[in-house]
Amino acid sequence: MDTFTARLDDASEWWSAAIEEAQEGRWVRDAVERQVLADIMAATNALHGGRSAPFTEDSWHVRIGRIANWAGVLRLAARAGGWELQPVVGRRPKHPAGMAELLSGIYAIGEQGEKWMTELLREGRVPPEKEIAQAEGFLTGPGSMEDLELFFYDS
Repeated sequence: MDTFTARLDDASEWWSAAIEEAQEGRWVRDAVERQVLADIMAATNALHGGRSAPFTEDSWHVRIGRIANWAGVLRLAARAGGWELQPVVGRRPKHPAGMAELLSGIYAIGEQGEKWMTELLREGRVPPEKEIAQAEGFLTGPGSMEDLELFFYDS
């Protein structure tokens, strides 16, 4: 079932699989992969001014938009590098995991942001605060996508 909890758990598993492969030396990023990740980080700068998630003082549109922006950036990154984004909910990442699995895991959260934004704009429906906070924490702050480069030893 594609609940937010399942999406977050499976996204974390895919992200972790790719990071583990990199840290164990089974996936060594090439120059294109390093540049794509640098570009993703530049394009998704949360502009939080050093605040920690959750960003409760920001409007729902800003908070959800910040999450949703990841989806578009990751689709562009995948196209640029020739990687195929895969659905992660209920699926295990292939091994060895690499760039496609990393991007797919992160994309699952951005895609959820797009769904939330559609619901907000069409129906005025706001997702549960806890889910927004968890998505923000996945993407922003210590041990998150914001720190992604620190997880690689091939830089």
